[in-house]
Amino acid sequence: MGRNSRAARVGLLALLLAASGAAAQDMPRCRTDPALLDLGVPLDATRRAAAERKTVRIVAIGSSSTQGYGATTPVNTYPAQIMRRLGVALSGVEIVLFNRGIGGQDTDAMADRIERDVLAEKPDLVIFQAGTNAAMRRVPLERFRRRLDIGVGRARAGGADVVMMDLQYAPAIDALPDEEAYVATMGKAAGDLKVGLFRRFAIMKTWVETGGMSWADFMTSDGLHLNDFGQKCTGKLLAEAIGRKLVDGATIVPPAK
Repeated sequence: MGRNSRAARVGLLALLLAASGAAAQDMPRCRTDPALLDLGVPLDATRRAAAERKTVRIVAIGSSSTQGYGATTPVNTYPAQIMRRLGVALSGVEIVLFNRGIGGQDTDAMADRIERDVLAEKPDLVIFQAGTNAAMRRVPLERFRRRLDIGVGRARAGGADVVMMDLQYAPAIDALPDEEAYVATMGKAAGDLKVGLFRRFAIMKTWVETGGMSWADFMTSDGLHLNDFGQKCTGKLLAEAIGRKLVDGATIVPPAK
């Protein structure tokens, strides 16, 4: 690694750490086990874009969680939070994020629109949020996995990094007989396909089991969709997970004390 490259990374790390200090008091209840924020793979394309082009293009594709159902304003949606937090942390790097969430869609429909809604934007990073609707609609696991493979394969066709986001932990999902099987299927797919995994189900479960929250703290009254806090906290933690991969050892938003 050349001297200029090392200097750039040191400077980027300093900016990330400075931003994390300013945000330390932001949403102090929004935290989880730090180990759950490991995406599992390096984000090489995203890292190169930040370092060399000074622009990172992100596409978030998914269903109502991505579209932002439950948030009272678009700025509270998790994609908007990612764009804002990474934009502040990565000073000098432009973050361009396209929200391609469509409420009610499952993996089949998302896979079918990858070329139009994802590849057309020439992303460096694709966030692929899936699983909840498939579980609720009892999509056979074999079909679910097959469509995951197709969707991720298409999303990677342009050379982008891919991070899958699994199911939300919510009353309507917890009531299902086999939601964990869909979570496990996404985990296995991420490992087999060598893409990132944001373990939303496990993260949200820690909010209830060890974080002292009730469902109402992060869910809307329908028992399925995220409210403003749930959306913002998801965006905050995913931004931290992405930031850790862009600069070694960096933390954008440290767990509140």
